[in-house]
Parts: sequence; C-alpha cells; structure tokens
Amino acid sequence: MLFVLEGVDAPNSLAIRKLARPAHLARVQALADANRLVIAGPMPRIEAQDPGEAGFSGSLIIAEFASHHEAENWLANDPYTTGGVFERTSVRPFRRVLP
Repeated sequence: MLFVLEGVDAPNSLAIRKLARPAHLARVQALADANRLVIAGPMPRIEAQDPGEAGFSGSLIIAEFASHHEAENWLANDPYTTGGVFERTSVRPFRRVLP
C-alpha cells in the first residue's frame, strides 16, 4: 500500500539538514531503485526553487510499504528524523486515484 510520510522541520535546522542530506537521499534513492517511490521532495519555506537561508518547512514522501508499521519504521530511522531535522513526523495511508 502507498503511504504519505511527512516530516516537519525543527526551527533553525537548515545546517543539520544539509549535513544529513546525502544519507537521506541514499535511502530515498533505494526506494526509487526498488520501484516503490511515487514522489519525494522538500517543501521550501518561501516560494522559490532554492529558498537559500530561508530553508525548508519539511519534506514529503509518497512510497509503497508493506504496512503502516514498516512505513513508520522507515521514517523513524531516516537521517532527517534521527539527526533532529524533523521536529515531528506523520505517516498516513494513501490511495492513488490520478494519474
């Protein structure tokens, strides 16, 4: 089943986000390589492709997991979560309708 994984960034977490980014991207790439990733990306704090020092408000991933527990475990062990980038996280089931 598909799940929406969302992380909300902690205040002033841009520096640690940059440090954790390579390890985070490697984990997301593994989902893509396994054909389990629908979409993933950060949410800029401002309306810009590169928000600069404004940073990000969080990240969103929609991917396939065997269970809610597996999706929660994946997010709990992500470098953005373990490294303190995310202030809070959530996992919700998702049903794709379009496209």
